[in-house]
Amino acid sequence: MKAINAIRMGGVEVLPLVEGGKGVAVSNGATCGGWASGGGVGTFSAVNADSYGPEGEVIRQVYYGKTRRDRHEELVAYGIAGGIAQAREAHERAGGRGRIHANILWEMGGAERVIRGVLDGAKGLIHGITCGAGMPYRLSEIAREHAVHYYPIVSSARAFGALWKRSYHKAKEWLGGVVYEDPWLAGGHNGLSNSEDPTRPEDPYPRVLKLRQQMRELGLGDVPIIMAGGVWWLEEWEDWIDNPELGPVAFQFGTRPLLTRESPIPDAWKQRLLTLKPGDVLLQRFSPTGFYSSAVRNDFIRELEARNERQVAYTAEPVGDHTAEFGVGPRKRKVWLTPHDLERVRGFEAQGFVEAMRTPDNTLIFVTPEKQTEIVKDQVDCMGCLSACRFSNWSQHGPDYDTGKKADPRSFCIQKTLQDIAHVGTTEDNLMFAGHNAYRFASDPFYSNGFIPTAKQLVERILTGR
Repeated sequence: MKAINAIRMGGVEVLPLVEGGKGVAVSNGATCGGWASGGGVGTFSAVNADSYGPEGEVIRQVYYGKTRRDRHEELVAYGIAGGIAQAREAHERAGGRGRIHANILWEMGGAERVIRGVLDGAKGLIHGITCGAGMPYRLSEIAREHAVHYYPIVSSARAFGALWKRSYHKAKEWLGGVVYEDPWLAGGHNGLSNSEDPTRPEDPYPRVLKLRQQMRELGLGDVPIIMAGGVWWLEEWEDWIDNPELGPVAFQFGTRPLLTRESPIPDAWKQRLLTLKPGDVLLQRFSPTGFYSSAVRNDFIRELEARNERQVAYTAEPVGDHTAEFGVGPRKRKVWLTPHDLERVRGFEAQGFVEAMRTPDNTLIFVTPEKQTEIVKDQVDCMGCLSACRFSNWSQHGPDYDTGKKADPRSFCIQKTLQDIAHVGTTEDNLMFAGHNAYRFASDPFYSNGFIPTAKQLVERILTGR
């Protein structure tokens, strides 16, 4: 195994080991600071981050506004306060070692306002911003204004090229690195393009090499590429280390820091990770963002799969094969189905799925009365946690704060389920993000006999290559 030597990233020498930022309240100041104390780059999530009361208790994000717009303002305020709190904790725990990065999602609600507020309130404590989930054109501008380095997350050379041409070339000196996130293996939201097949994973090496070749043409040959998604033991990536063809490379670990002592996720979640098997993580497209995402296929995902399977197309008038009349809702408003689909609907109703809900695609899904009540309540309670949400039809950019489309009952409230699983909820009834290698917890001897390391111990273990 080759030695893992420090590389220059963000203007300093650090170990080429990066903690991946993980969603709502999961990558926090404790895990970030612990990772950085080992000499690597720790990352806390600035997405709806937790803040704390006088006794150190988590302040749950309860919303009181009567309108979505009012609740959105509460969400932004929670996000700024939480991000500042996590930055301070990370700084204290790091003890001056490593680097501290904040991770944001470009398509999260109020992204620019939140990250600017966090950087202003935690001045000097944050060294870099990592950002993906969309095309964050303004990331370089924000980084330059606050004198921190920026690390865009991309899944192709083409995506980086578009960002560079649009704006990044204006702030070249603040580009600390480029995160290549494998869209087939990484946990959370993934950057698959419409031309890529979600069922046919591609080898990351030629994709990263193409990114490096492009970066060299732009004068960025010394800027590190951070490989994210599918990394577990570094000895499996030995050919990437000190490879002159690839140039400076670092490795990002998102899933493995879930199972550390500092990790704030509930013990039930940690224990569930130790039982996963190959194939238990599913790449699916139920997210209200519209992106693919990778999560454990639990009861929550299975219910979404079943909900989407109980779906039929309808027309407003009898057209073609749509000749079977059907009444929707309490007033039994008429739509037309094919006779075959009407037969299917009668089968759904016999199983208790008696409520028909319209989708933006002129289809109906069938759910129980209890599930319909839950879906409608979640849609009404929306607080605008995304810039645009297909589940609730919220949009922070629209004149009426909506997308102009019907709310889509085939999706779910992502803020609700991620807050729930991170704090008090079950691992079966909530969205449980994970990378596709999460099954390796069960067979990795490092975790034998139920051993859970500190974040610093995990960094030390990763440095051995095994």
